[in-house]
Amino acid sequence: MSKGRVDVPAPGFQLTLLTAHLTLTDITRSVIYGPVSRSLAPDPEGLLPLPVATFHILVAVADQDRHGYAIMQDVAARTSGALKLSPGTLYGSIRRMLDEGLIVELSARQRPEKDDERRRYYQITAFGRSVALAEAARLAALLRQAKAVGLAPGRS
Repeated sequence: MSKGRVDVPAPGFQLTLLTAHLTLTDITRSVIYGPVSRSLAPDPEGLLPLPVATFHILVAVADQDRHGYAIMQDVAARTSGALKLSPGTLYGSIRRMLDEGLIVELSARQRPEKDDERRRYYQITAFGRSVALAEAARLAALLRQAKAVGLAPGRS
């Protein structure tokens, strides 16, 4: 969480505002349950189950930083074309993932001399990695359950 102080001049008094990076989820939880403390480590389980696109994007950026089009290509390749993210789905997901702290947008491009300056690169965060690991464990448990009742190949 990035915090800063903003001094707002006003006639007769000075108002100091704390600025913080809050997501819509934080605001909603704050309204329902009371103030949100970002000093506590966020719980990866709280975001599960992940939307399919979100999990695939996290997998795509888990091993290297990628720009949007490279993420779309990686997801299509990893799924043998079964999942093709549209630009709307990709960038809507990226926006939410940035807000949730799963990924960050890098300020420097990897190869500026060979790269289009309009490309934005994304990198998984430590929290994003922990959420992806939790989702992978959830999916593995689900697969074990499906195998146990004969709904997936190979009984466990």
